[in-house]
Amino acid sequence: MATAVAVCSLENYLVLPDHTLDDRIRAARKALGRDLVILGHHYQRDEVIRFADFRGDSYKLSQEAAKAGGRYIVFCGVHFMAESADILARPAQIVILPDLNAGCSMADMADISQVEDCWEQLVRAGLTTEEGQGVTPITYINSTAAIKAFVGEHGGVVCTSSNASGAMKWGLEKNSKLLFLPDQHLGRNTGNALGIPLNEMLVWDPYLINGGLTPDRRRAAKIILWKGHCSVHQRFLPEHVDKVRANYPGIQVIVHPNAAWKSARRRTRLVPRSACSRSFAKRRPARALP
Repeated sequence: MATAVAVCSLENYLVLPDHTLDDRIRAARKALGRDLVILGHHYQRDEVIRFADFRGDSYKLSQEAAKAGGRYIVFCGVHFMAESADILARPAQIVILPDLNAGCSMADMADISQVEDCWEQLVRAGLTTEEGQGVTPITYINSTAAIKAFVGEHGGVVCTSSNASGAMKWGLEKNSKLLFLPDQHLGRNTGNALGIPLNEMLVWDPYLINGGLTPDRRRAAKIILWKGHCSVHQRFLPEHVDKVRANYPGIQVIVHPNAAWKSARRRTRLVPRSACSRSFAKRRPARALP
């Protein structure tokens, strides 16, 4: 008996009006029922995230996916997020990334071969053992599954922007040094909040010999920061904060710890992504910016 197959052409879908695919999405949801769970990251556009069953940051969404009863987990985010969800998913669940080209520039800045080379150099320098006795590796969740696996295999941990401080404290209880990747700014801002001087947090550049650090500088460093960053947060400059403060005296400036050090210094508060929405809910502004 022949079965009719619905053909959904997505050619040139990027140039279609925003709501062109709404009926197709609703039809797919109706057909799959409870077998489908859609996850929408905070960064998604309104026309995408309004279909999400759960909204949040990458870690929260991965947790929700693991708890959800659906067989098909559609993650409206980037590659490393879908990988994280797949790691935490139950065996019967299938994680789907709608666009396999959706990537994170920061995650791409820490290639596994480069990280392995860095670690080998630290081992040869006598700063750590292969197993991680001497240096504790910590990776931000915005990294590939290969980097997360490497960190775990070498006695380290994966952190979020919310628990980076706790992860660093834990790592420094194990060893006197940390290797923090891939976001140098999250590492620097968090380390500074813990009282670690800037001259004890040095950047490892994977494209330079020995990371661009002399043997003395490597030994002196308390935190070795991978040379990576979030391309979006880099766009926020100290001058932007100064201008807003000048135009709106007394304004509250909330900065995410992925921001560069000079911008983060201008903040009223340094707030991780998961706490941003709670901060806005608790503090109703006296007036909104035009």
